[in-house]
Amino acid sequence: MLIPSEPIWIDQDDQLAELCAVWRKQAAIAVDTEFMRSDTFYPIAGLLQIGDGKGCYLIDPLTISNLAPLRELMLDTAVTKVLHSCSEDLEVFQRWLGVVPAPLFDTQIAAAFAGLGFSLGYSGLVKNLLTIEIPKDETRSDWLQRPLSVAQLKYAALDVAHMLIVYGKLLQLLKTSERLEWVKSDCADLVANARKLEDYSDAYQKVGFAWKLRPQELAILKQLCIWREREARARDLPRNRLIKEPSLWEIARKKIQDIAHLSKVPDIPSRTLKNDAEIILQIVRDALELDESSWPARLEPPLAQSEGPLMKALKNYVREYAEQAQLPPEVLIRKKDYEYLVRSGMQGGAYQLPARLMGWRFTLIGEGLLKVAQTQSQQSETL
Repeated sequence: MLIPSEPIWIDQDDQLAELCAVWRKQAAIAVDTEFMRSDTFYPIAGLLQIGDGKGCYLIDPLTISNLAPLRELMLDTAVTKVLHSCSEDLEVFQRWLGVVPAPLFDTQIAAAFAGLGFSLGYSGLVKNLLTIEIPKDETRSDWLQRPLSVAQLKYAALDVAHMLIVYGKLLQLLKTSERLEWVKSDCADLVANARKLEDYSDAYQKVGFAWKLRPQELAILKQLCIWREREARARDLPRNRLIKEPSLWEIARKKIQDIAHLSKVPDIPSRTLKNDAEIILQIVRDALELDESSWPARLEPPLAQSEGPLMKALKNYVREYAEQAQLPPEVLIRKKDYEYLVRSGMQGGAYQLPARLMGWRFTLIGEGLLKVAQTQSQQSETL
């Protein structure tokens, strides 16, 4: 089959509106984005590629002004948007269009459930299913330059040229193995998570070694992290360009309240010291005045060595199931799911599963994991 791969440049509002009307009559379209993010918090859209099986259309975000037809297309529930490893693309759409495409079909997720490998790159997937080589030499290109080079245009077009064929083959494999609904469920979760309102209140929990801090120190760290999250977005600046997490941790641990001590904290950018020192110090002072009742509880430390046998038993169970099902274990369970399960029974109560293991994964591994945990607990009690 001849797959059209010549790039078709779209930089006029009326062109795009006409094409969107056509694409809304299709069951699926291939979608990809190119963007820049080296010096900003938010990705800057440099290009949108759409493949419809007849052509590869390259839409210029720098010149298109009427985005309404594109928004309507991305939200049209009758049109499946086919993307590969789409988490960053969803950020681009949120920033540029203010919407999250849906329904979507992520070919990387689908490839894993089809038994083709976990976290498989797009070029590897195309080579696996179509025995076609796709060059990846323009990955680090400047997608905001104009005009784009011939090599960039060709690269961008190839990213969507084969995607609908790949989509069709993956659908066939997933229907045969009766795993299509699993993929749809995980893709729907991607959309739901991308649409959630941003909440910075628990950002402090992700800071390395935050579990070593006492409650009052955590109260300081919590407020510092909220400030960093808000300011990084407001200034469109990468978080670490503002201040790194180890620096925030050090400020909270030492309860720093003066510029002399703050200036000795490692790795604080000079610009932040110059512009934000007093704000940071005031955040610390305000946090120190908080009532004890508002302090966060201490965070759980890393799992103790004594939990090792249970963790090993749980992983062995999943690995054996995954081998039998010819699935990567990573599509079934995440590291934090194991930890949630182990911690749930550490106080002597019944073991609990995280929400992610309570859907279709429950009958596959969730129920079995609970039994393994309960059996392991009973055995340890008899020793």
